[in-house]
Amino acid sequence: MEKEQDLLFNVADIVKRAKRVLNFKTDAELATHLGVSRSTLSNWIARNSIDFPLLLEKLKEVDYNWLLVGKGQPMHQSKYCHGGIVSGEVEMIHNPKTADSMADRSVSLYNINAAANLKTLLANKPQYVVGKIQIPDIPVCDGAVYISGDSMYPILKSGDIVGFKEISNFSSVIYGEMYLVSFNIDGDEYLSVKYVNRSDAEGCIRLVSYNPHHEPMDVPLACIQAMAIVKFSIRKNMMM
Repeated sequence: MEKEQDLLFNVADIVKRAKRVLNFKTDAELATHLGVSRSTLSNWIARNSIDFPLLLEKLKEVDYNWLLVGKGQPMHQSKYCHGGIVSGEVEMIHNPKTADSMADRSVSLYNINAAANLKTLLANKPQYVVGKIQIPDIPVCDGAVYISGDSMYPILKSGDIVGFKEISNFSSVIYGEMYLVSFNIDGDEYLSVKYVNRSDAEGCIRLVSYNPHHEPMDVPLACIQAMAIVKFSIRKNMMM
């Protein structure tokens, strides 16, 4: 049985999308574009492992979310955040079927480390605001936070900002989407940015990383304190 992790990390599909967006017909053409041999590309497909830094460097204009997991549109939509707090390219993570009314919106940026967990932050938002970020044509969000760790690399990197919208009813989770999940296990609190999938374990959800070095984990719903769907990310951000 194919592991659920592999469903999110499929190099053969990534190669197909790369050829499609570059208008290449053969793997040999893509290998030449990447500067590697045809056999190297074949080995990547066979091992389900690829040189992500090289791939992303060679396809800078391609939407990474589309290239890696097939969501969104092939090309970047050129949305940028410019401001005194943060500057960077905005990437849409979740595109709802019914579009929100769009406008230039101000999104509050919160200090999640000071709050310790998502539940505390959501209950005391004004206390943890560090500033506002203005983003053009962005859907309604409840706020944004910096993330840490490499579990979603290369879609997200440590230091990226993600915008989120809280969900109050865990039964309304959209499986396969990316979420901020705050949970407590044996007295220890965790905050993860993961894909949320169905779990074979009763009363649980499965948290799945994009980075293959992180194993999926089943978390009981009773241990979850708060969840928020990830709406967008700001990459290559920098403090001004």
